Amino acid sequence: MAASYRERHFRAQDDLELYYRDYGDPASPRLPALCLTGLTRNARDYEGLAERLSAERRVVSPDYRGRGRSQYDRDWRNYRPEVYLSDIRHLLIAANLERVVVIGTSLGGILAMALGVLQPAAVAAVVLNDVGPELGASGIERILAYIGTDRPEPDWPRAVLRLKSMFPSLAAKSEAEWQRMAEGTYRKGEDGLLHFDWDVALAKPLLKSRAKLPELWPLFRSLARVPVLAVRGGLSDVLTEDTFARMAEAMPGLRRATVPRIGHAPSLDEPEARAALDGFLAAF
Repeated sequence: MAASYRERHFRAQDDLELYYRDYGDPASPRLPALCLTGLTRNARDYEGLAERLSAERRVVSPDYRGRGRSQYDRDWRNYRPEVYLSDIRHLLIAANLERVVVIGTSLGGILAMALGVLQPAAVAAVVLNDVGPELGASGIERILAYIGTDRPEPDWPRAVLRLKSMFPSLAAKSEAEWQRMAEGTYRKGEDGLLHFDWDVALAKPLLKSRAKLPELWPLFRSLARVPVLAVRGGLSDVLTEDTFARMAEAMPGLRRATVPRIGHAPSLDEPEARAALDGFLAAF
């Protein structure tokens, strides 16, 4: 079957070749959606959402450097938000995206907040998926515990079992969903084994800084000039209930939705997330 997206590449400021998927009609009158993934994830995570949204708007989803089909960086010190933001700004130019709705999961949401400050004219609205201006310490520790060490698996069934044991509260429910999750997490190496589909060196800057982030509340508050939807997994240990409530206090116009019985992070294909997202995007 023909792919529902166009495969594109562009060059970053340091000439690294980066990859993105381009869905839908570039001439659509609807604002395009820029889908930014979590820390170790890639464009496959947004496949279901992108195919659904592309019926009426263009959708662009990149693989950050060191993930998926983008090149790995020889210098691990470049795996930091400032460089990712520069890459995204180059992507906006390469893909001819003047104004977008940014949908950001986890790290992608932090980058969306920062992009709203660095390039405000390009950001029409923001969807923050299971991320906010404060991150749950237990969630960050859990993520750091696995991203920096490759754990090869011999086949896809074993890879699925590994994911089920590591992430029992993931959005995946059916075996087909777990398989898709595995395919977005692993790639087959030259040794025939399945390896994490990211450069494990991307954990080094986080471990060196002990995952200390700059103050994010100013970035979040700066989004008050645009419509914002925040989605939280009801079991999330990254976006806590307390932070979710404080976000609403800090931004009275914030639209919120909770996906029950789901941890970090919702896929945005859940009924609650779909309803919230469709209602939010209808204005753009």
